[in-house]
Amino acid sequence: MSAPRTVRLGEMPSLSKLYVNAAATAARRRVLGAQSGSELPGCGHEVRGVTAGVGNLTAYQHLVGETASDVLPAGFIHALAFPLAMSVMNREDFPLPLLGMIHLSNKVVQSVPVQFSEALDIRAWAENLRGHRAGTQLDLVAEVRGAGEDTLRWRGVSTYLAKGVFLPGIDKPSAAAAPGDFTAPDPTALWQLGVDTGRAYAAVSGDFNPIHLSVLSAKALGMRRSIAHGMYLASRALADVGAAKGDAFSWDVVFEAPVFLPARVALDISTVQDDDGAWLRSDYVAWSPRSGRKHFSGSVASLK
Repeated sequence: MSAPRTVRLGEMPSLSKLYVNAAATAARRRVLGAQSGSELPGCGHEVRGVTAGVGNLTAYQHLVGETASDVLPAGFIHALAFPLAMSVMNREDFPLPLLGMIHLSNKVVQSVPVQFSEALDIRAWAENLRGHRAGTQLDLVAEVRGAGEDTLRWRGVSTYLAKGVFLPGIDKPSAAAAPGDFTAPDPTALWQLGVDTGRAYAAVSGDFNPIHLSVLSAKALGMRRSIAHGMYLASRALADVGAAKGDAFSWDVVFEAPVFLPARVALDISTVQDDDGAWLRSDYVAWSPRSGRKHFSGSVASLK
């Protein structure tokens, strides 16, 4: 699907202001019972000349275990584009509540490396509004190009669910097949996540969603404890795959169960090679070593 018309913003939006505005919008809708309709905004948002901060990049690399490099990690680019994508969901004509959105999956294609020193043009929009057995879901698309360039460097599609929100005219799909039984393999890594993990990732990503910050703020939004950011977990798995992925790759992740903090998370990474021993793909899966419940799974595959 092609991008809709674009509204150019003068600077990258502030996530903290977006969340404050989202809370105010939610309160207003509760009082007035107002709905924005059952259609996504007919435009996307764009910011040109975006640059990364060296301190932020260094802190991100240290937090998720990425090797120090002048090439921006794919997960860092997601965080760089995230405020713009959130600004689309914060529009008055966006039909779903931003607060409480559940991140279901993420698909990234990294076509060309992005250097730290480069200025970037970033564009984001929402598409594919559709029903879900538990509410309504949609895709948020973000694209990154070098400033003034046509060549696409990075593209991410994040699927979100507004749980319990059923819009008129959006059909509810039939019940999905139950997931198959999961048997945990021998882990290749064991992560120990502290209660402050959400706050640490928020500091480098700017994503101060209350469900990630503390027990009290998470409970206010219906969670029993704070949960780890999905993209922190996925980015850490990507870092564990390491340099084998090369410069051009696809990166997919599906989130199944939240990681309540503090937590221990087991991870297994399996590698697929061609007949000559060259890396083709790494598949990863993470689970709770205590309960055996799967948290997320995905793959990183070569595009060469």
